[in-house]
Amino acid sequence: MSTSLTPCTLFYLQVLTRHVLQKLFGPGMANVTSDQSILYVDLPSNMVGSFLMGWFGIVFKADISRISEQLSLGLSTGYLGSLTTFSGWNQKMLELSLNGHWVLAVLGFVVGFFLSAYSIILGVETAKGFRWLLSKVIRRGSSIGEGRVNSSMRNHLIVMLALFLMWGGLWSASGVLFEKEFKDGESSAQLWLACLVGPFGVWIRWWLGLLNGRAVLTKEGLLEWIPFGTLTANISAACIMAALATMKKAVSTYNCDTIATGMQFGLMGCLSTVSTMMAEFYAMTESKQPWKGYVYVIITVGISFGLATLIYSVPLGTK
Repeated sequence: MSTSLTPCTLFYLQVLTRHVLQKLFGPGMANVTSDQSILYVDLPSNMVGSFLMGWFGIVFKADISRISEQLSLGLSTGYLGSLTTFSGWNQKMLELSLNGHWVLAVLGFVVGFFLSAYSIILGVETAKGFRWLLSKVIRRGSSIGEGRVNSSMRNHLIVMLALFLMWGGLWSASGVLFEKEFKDGESSAQLWLACLVGPFGVWIRWWLGLLNGRAVLTKEGLLEWIPFGTLTANISAACIMAALATMKKAVSTYNCDTIATGMQFGLMGCLSTVSTMMAEFYAMTESKQPWKGYVYVIITVGISFGLATLIYSVPLGTK
């Protein structure tokens, strides 16, 4: 419980970051992204999250862990993992394809993948460069993260208590704001509902992450290289995202739209992740068998898109 508390606390920061990036680059401001182009609305957050994952989830992860394991987990799983969303990306490409824009959907997957992949590569390379500069400044013989903080049980309990109070306060405030905005019929109620349900998505993804590195389907360990935890999280989130989108089309009311959109942005957005998938892809491509990284991404996209298409299109086609 204490291990998963930090990711859920930092989750609130990513919700606001993703919301701001959507508004900043979307229609009405920069007009770079839209729902009808290959540059989908969540692309900026996927790129930023993947870039930062290269810094804090790969290069400086060990240094941060030496200071605080909870902080490292909170950054990688809670903030960076939830800042990016695979389910939103998959859903936008699905809707493009069902509207007859198959070329845009395929290009959206290809462009989205390469931009996210290059973002994490750029993050790793710039972080290595920054680390090299720091090594020139710091005296010879010292290293980043040296001088581990002596932690005690008392300090650990204090940190956990502070995180619990912070998370409880933010969660309660989100509930109060959601109730007020929902009664007033404001669209901002979707954001506060996302803040309410998002931590559960982080928790589920954290627990599913325990499956990574384990031979889930075969005793021989032939598929041990596949991170089944992340794979399961992304596929399940994509399927539920499609089901919620179907419900929004079938029941076109303010209440249904608010609840479904809040669940999509919060719960599904935090259950799925692009930055973690890109970190796993990067690790595979840096191994002796780089083809595994591409197979992993193809499996994720193929299964998610196929199942989500069935869930989204079949009910609408039978009306």
